[in-house]
Amino acid sequence: MNELEAARRSHGRLESASALRVDVMRLGPWFHNLHLPDGTETAPRHLLGDFPAVKWRQIAPWVPADLEGCRALDIGCNAGFYSFELARRGADVTAIDIEPRYLEQARWATRQFGLEGRLRLRQGSVYELAGTGERFDLVCFLGVLYHLRHPLLALDVVHGLTRGRMILQTLTMPGEEVLAPPQSIELGERDLMRKPGWPHMAFIEERLEEDPTNWWAPNHACVEALVRAAGFRVVGRPGHEIYLCEPDEHEPRLNAELRHAELATIFGGPR
Repeated sequence: MNELEAARRSHGRLESASALRVDVMRLGPWFHNLHLPDGTETAPRHLLGDFPAVKWRQIAPWVPADLEGCRALDIGCNAGFYSFELARRGADVTAIDIEPRYLEQARWATRQFGLEGRLRLRQGSVYELAGTGERFDLVCFLGVLYHLRHPLLALDVVHGLTRGRMILQTLTMPGEEVLAPPQSIELGERDLMRKPGWPHMAFIEERLEEDPTNWWAPNHACVEALVRAAGFRVVGRPGHEIYLCEPDEHEPRLNAELRHAELATIFGGPR
């Protein structure tokens, strides 16, 4: 290669990198720090560090390296970080988010990573998935629950979508204590609810981190109780605030009947 050709190629790479940075700026601000193929990062000064890679490093060992033939769902996909990781492992990924700006970022990044054939993006909420009849081997429900006004209803919907495993991550209150739940308590025993380890969920009426969509902060015991109430069982804890859940084959019949009846009342039809 002569010097002129080398200079032309170098100039072309610089122009391409410059155009990429312009696109990153145009599509910002970014909540997901994506590491693009040329090394560019979309949110290198994220307040949570290299996010969400820091969370994925905890989750990744619990996800099969080969997901060929796996149908995966990413609820609240944001710019698509988790969707891309699943697609790279061979999964057929459906990703949803209610925010058009995040979906625009995800579509653009999908092209950068060359994952168009593995990933479908669509706008919508978790509630819109109720009664669709869709079933997934792996469901990612990460960083969404505390943004929802009706978290148990959302988990009920997710149960109907999950035939394999659900990975749940949510903001929580401090504390890891768990009080074994009694089968029943008397009206005069309500002080038991004040004890450490009783399932509690704090309601956020105003804002958390200036975000008006942060509604709930359950404690650890409450997360596990919510999961059980929605028909799941916890099978693993990859890290703080992260729960691996699977449909509970031994769920109490009354619990399942109540869930199905309420979903049918709210969304119509059999659930």
